[in-house]
Amino acid sequence: MSDAIRHECGLAYIRLLKPLAYYHRKYGTTFYGLNKLYLLMEKQHNRGQDGAGIATVKLNVEPGHQFMHRLRISGSNAIGQIFQNVQQEVAEMEKMYPDMRQHPGLMKGYLKFMGEVLLGHLRYGTQGKNNVEFCHPFIKPNINPARNLTMAGNFNLVNTDELFKLLDAHPTTTIRESDLGAMIETIHYYLCMADETNPQKLNLEGVLKQATTHFDGGFVFSGLVGNGDSFVMRDAHGIRPAYFYKDDEIVVAASERPAIMTAFHVPLEEVQELQPGHAIIVSKEGEFSNPRILPEKELKACSFERIYFSRGSDTEIYKERKQLGRNLAETVLNAVDHKLKNTIVSFIPNTAETAFYGLIKGLEQFLNKIKIERITSGKLNNEEIAEMISRRVRIEKIAIKDVKMRTFITEDASRNEMVQHVYDITYGTVERGVDTIVVIDDSIVRGTTLRESIIKMLDRLGPKRIIIVSSAPQIRYPDCYGIDMSRMGDFIAFQAAVALLKENGKEDVLNKVYELCKAAEANGTLTTTNFVKAIYHDFTPQEISAKIATMLRPDDVTAEVDVIYQSIEGLYDACPKNHGDWYFTGNYPTPGGNRVANKAFMNYMERKEGRGY
Repeated sequence: MSDAIRHECGLAYIRLLKPLAYYHRKYGTTFYGLNKLYLLMEKQHNRGQDGAGIATVKLNVEPGHQFMHRLRISGSNAIGQIFQNVQQEVAEMEKMYPDMRQHPGLMKGYLKFMGEVLLGHLRYGTQGKNNVEFCHPFIKPNINPARNLTMAGNFNLVNTDELFKLLDAHPTTTIRESDLGAMIETIHYYLCMADETNPQKLNLEGVLKQATTHFDGGFVFSGLVGNGDSFVMRDAHGIRPAYFYKDDEIVVAASERPAIMTAFHVPLEEVQELQPGHAIIVSKEGEFSNPRILPEKELKACSFERIYFSRGSDTEIYKERKQLGRNLAETVLNAVDHKLKNTIVSFIPNTAETAFYGLIKGLEQFLNKIKIERITSGKLNNEEIAEMISRRVRIEKIAIKDVKMRTFITEDASRNEMVQHVYDITYGTVERGVDTIVVIDDSIVRGTTLRESIIKMLDRLGPKRIIIVSSAPQIRYPDCYGIDMSRMGDFIAFQAAVALLKENGKEDVLNKVYELCKAAEANGTLTTTNFVKAIYHDFTPQEISAKIATMLRPDDVTAEVDVIYQSIEGLYDACPKNHGDWYFTGNYPTPGGNRVANKAFMNYMERKEGRGY
């Protein structure tokens, strides 16, 4: 993706169902659980690079030994640093007990993270706060083990203030500014109530049913209770992804299916999707359950997971991304008047590559049809037939991302000059003044990198025309369920719609929408309607795309510039299970989404920089 957007977050959960000595005998190491936790986290490193954290709970510890431990580190190398700390602790203990590795009980007693219940988290700081206090897991301590709770998750809630008011809670600043802070406070409240009701048997299913009815947002979260109970839960709309695997040795859950398949060497069909509104609960005795917690609601799984965020090593995602590209082939052909002879197709590295393959397949399908028609017409001689058979879609790796390039100069003019060189080009691939370059990207959010770098870079090759293709539809509305797209004015599609309103003498639409938002805010109905839809109402997607193209084309660029976006229908066709499309359509799955869109628009009109939630 040329415009980097940030995403929160990645989750890894492991519950060992056997004593540690069992894994030592079978796998030759007592570190089986920690090793697998490390693998799960590394295989999801794409989901969070601002920080990481782990937590463990030890079962049946002797009195005097701490049963819950946590470690959090901020920064891009957090995973490595966390497990280096674990290794360092092991090395120090081995100096005292050289044969420690042969005694699982000794290791469990003295090593902090040698436990049977393990939780790992990878963070992208969507709130712009990357200090360690905001890294997951959070902890709610208590002298009673059944009231100790540590939690982590992949989510955003849009009603944190309401939750704190509900609980009459007065947390620290760090907790109040964190969605997880509101979530852990709520669950801990009902956890303590349940423990008072029946201290002999904690009813986690009941706790989750009571607590999560108050949550407005998209979420997957996991919690470890100090007594050994643990859980993982997904929101009722299935907005955020979660998968799990279970056998007689282990229960494991993660944000991505391939991470589980790779770490545990299990086939696709054995990894289950955690269904929306459901939880997996493992008691301290190791009893597993998969109850429905929230009532069934319309499935609105995040489509951006399929387009960009989740790793393409998942077989379904790989096929869907190829189909996203294939679905754009006809529009691209129309744009170049079906003249593939003078069209070069490429992609913006690195994540658009799979959609590029699909686009090529679609163009080849058209080309093969033409070959058949012309060859079977009987009007070509052998030489012409040979030339027709050898004809291919022209493919070049034009854009090359310099991963080591850093824009360290803060002065605006100099910085813009440096940004142009984050990508490099392959010279000699384009016939100057004749060829059209078609490059596909995952999505176009702000368009900054396209305008400041990529289009200028491609223009140096001398093409007649540059066509930027987005495998995603136009991003028109903010997200509030885990993706850092919160400011309305950032979106190039919104900027284009506003420009069209002004050009067509309809600028009063902006003021009317603002007045509707303010009135709704005053009477407490800001959640009922997404008033921002009116900004786009008078224009077709093609008109907005054309305006975007003019806005992205720098004045010093010689080539014509066009922009093509995926259609909503094309998105649904390629990703039939993931219809979470609110950033494209404004159709939010929860009431809080409408409030976020309206609030983001009000912030834009009032020139405020804050988020809409």
